[in-house]
Amino acid sequence: MSSVPASESAADLTGRIRRKLQRQHFMHLIGADLTRIEPGRVQAELALEQRHQQQRGFAHGGLVATMADLVAGFAAVTLVPDDHGMVTVELKTSYLHPGIGERLVATGWVLKAGRRLHFCEAEVRCFGGQNPAEGLLIAKATATMAVIEPTP
Repeated sequence: MSSVPASESAADLTGRIRRKLQRQHFMHLIGADLTRIEPGRVQAELALEQRHQQQRGFAHGGLVATMADLVAGFAAVTLVPDDHGMVTVELKTSYLHPGIGERLVATGWVLKAGRRLHFCEAEVRCFGGQNPAEGLLIAKATATMAVIEPTP
């Protein structure tokens, strides 16, 4: 497997990841956007709207898991070459508090990058309303991502 050039600038990395995000149609549908891109670490935000709520007015659990999956996956993508892809093999999400507020912020990072699998973690925080300034941690996730090599 070829590797990501050590000389890849922050601007090049951001551009490469943003190009890949354009093909993430579901992320556009829910209104998520990447707000921080670093090697092995990604952050995404989403303005919470009524369409994101379950029947009690909390952020839907599927939305929270999706945000965790998004940031864990793209954190892994930052560590592979542009012609490689990444898919989720396993995602475990633990819900700690209801998502009540104005904005979700998810942060994902790579614990171990391997040749075929990347092991990642993610946190999802809710901001606004009664939440503290640093946001309320509403979910933690672990994810295993598989590297997809280009076909010859």
